[in-house]
Amino acid sequence: METLARTPTEAPSGRMQPLARLPVFLALDGKRALVAGGSQAAAWKAELLSAAGAHVEVYADAVSDEMQQLACDPPRGEFVVRRRSWKAEDMEGAAVAIGAFEDDEAAASFAATARAAGVPVNVIDKPAFCDFSFGAIVNRSPLVIGISTDGGAPVFAQAIRAKLEALLPKGFADWAAAAARWRGALKQSRLSFAARRKFWQLFTAHAVANPDREPAQADFDRFVAAVAGDGNKVEHGIVTLVGAGPGDPELLTLRAVRALQSADVILFDDLVSREVLDFARREAKKMLVGKTGFGPSCKQEDINTLMVALAKQGKRVVRLKGGDPLIFSRAGEEIAACRVADIAVEVVPGITAAQGAAASLGLPLTARGHARRLQYITGHAKEAALPPDLDWRSLADPATTTAIYMPARTLTALVAKAIAEGLDPQTPALAIARATRPDQAVVRAPVRALALRLAETGLPGPLLVVLGHVAAADAGTEALRPARGHG
Repeated sequence: METLARTPTEAPSGRMQPLARLPVFLALDGKRALVAGGSQAAAWKAELLSAAGAHVEVYADAVSDEMQQLACDPPRGEFVVRRRSWKAEDMEGAAVAIGAFEDDEAAASFAATARAAGVPVNVIDKPAFCDFSFGAIVNRSPLVIGISTDGGAPVFAQAIRAKLEALLPKGFADWAAAAARWRGALKQSRLSFAARRKFWQLFTAHAVANPDREPAQADFDRFVAAVAGDGNKVEHGIVTLVGAGPGDPELLTLRAVRALQSADVILFDDLVSREVLDFARREAKKMLVGKTGFGPSCKQEDINTLMVALAKQGKRVVRLKGGDPLIFSRAGEEIAACRVADIAVEVVPGITAAQGAAASLGLPLTARGHARRLQYITGHAKEAALPPDLDWRSLADPATTTAIYMPARTLTALVAKAIAEGLDPQTPALAIARATRPDQAVVRAPVRALALRLAETGLPGPLLVVLGHVAAADAGTEALRPARGHG
C-alpha cells in the first residue's frame, strides 16, 4: 500500500489568550515611592515598597501603630513619615504613588494628580482609580511569584499563594541568588551560547534536585567543566526524544515538561494532542512531521535529516511522540541518525497507550491467578499488512494479556488467524479509541465479535485493542479476589 508523501510543516504558535492584568515586576531599589494615608492597609503597601528597596515617603496627619512600627524598623528601603497631607508637588520624582482614602472624591483627586505627573497610581480597594494592582506574593527573593485575580477573589489568590508556598522549597531563594551572582562570571567564561544554555539547564536540574543545599563555587566550576567537556555535542545542540503519553496532557512527566519548556524546535506527530504542546515555551518553533497510520506521512528519512540539521545549528530539538518513544515508533532509527552525526541524544519515557487506557478504565493489565504475563504487539507491518512473525501461541495463551497497537486495518485477519491457532473465540476483548482524552470511547465484545462491533460503531483513531481475561467487564473486581490456592 502506497503512503502519500508529506513534508514537515511549521505549526503556528498559540496566541496569548486575553489577560485581565499584565504581570510586571517593578525595579524600585533606591527610587522614591509616595504613600498617602497612615492606615493599617497603607502600612502593608508601604512595607512591600520598602521590601523592594524603595525610599518610602508617607504623608498622613495621623498614622496607625503598624505604620509607626514600620517607620522605626523598615524591611529594606528608607522610610520617612511626614505628618501632613500630600500635595501635588510631592508627586515630583516619584516612581509610584499609593493612596488610602475612604471617599471617592479624594481618591479621584489623588489619582488624577498622579497621572498628570506621569506617576503610576494605586488607590487601595478602589480599582477604578488604579493603574496597577498588588497581588498575592510568594517570596523566594530574588525568585518572586505574583498572583492576581483582578481584584475579583483576593481570598482565592491567598489560597493559591499558600499552595505555592508549600510547593516551593525555601532554598530556591539561595539558588536564585547564586544565578544572579554567576551570570556575569559565565559571560566571561568564553563558552558558546549553546554551552551557556546547557550550563543553566544543569544548574536548574541540580537546584530542583537539591533545593535545601546551599550553592557553592564548586557547583559553578563543575557545571562549567561539564559543558566545556561536551565539546562539539554542545555546539551542535541536542535531540531529545520525548514521550507525550496517550493524550491527556496531565500524564506528561516532569522531565517531559522541562524538555518542552527548554526546546528551540519541537517536531511532533499528528497523534500528539495539541494540549500537550501548550506546555512548550511560546518561543519554540513547532513543526508537524505528520506520521499517521495509512494517511499522508512525512518520510522517516526526511524527519531524520531535519532533526540532525537543526541540532547542527545548535538548536535544542525535541522529537515529540505519542505514548512512549521507544514502543512502536521509529526511535531506533532516529537515535542511530543522531549518533552517526555525533549529535547528543536523550530519551524521556512516556506513558504508553496501553497503560493510559488501562488506568482510565481501572483495568488491571495483570491479575494474580488470571493474567501472569503482559505483551505489546503491533497490528500491522510496514506494508500495512498483518505482521508475518507474530507468536500465535502466546496470543492464544489464556493467562496472557495482549495489547495490540494500530490494529484498525488488520484486526479481522489477526483475530481469524489467532482463533485458528488456538485462541478461545470467547476471550474477552475491548477496543479503546483516543485513550485518556475527553472523547475516549470503548467497545467490549468477545474477541470473535470485536471487529464487527467496531465496524458498526465506527470508532475514531488512534485505536488500541486489549485481549485477555482482564478485558472482561468485571475484571477490576475479579482482580481483587485471591486466586484459588493463593490465600
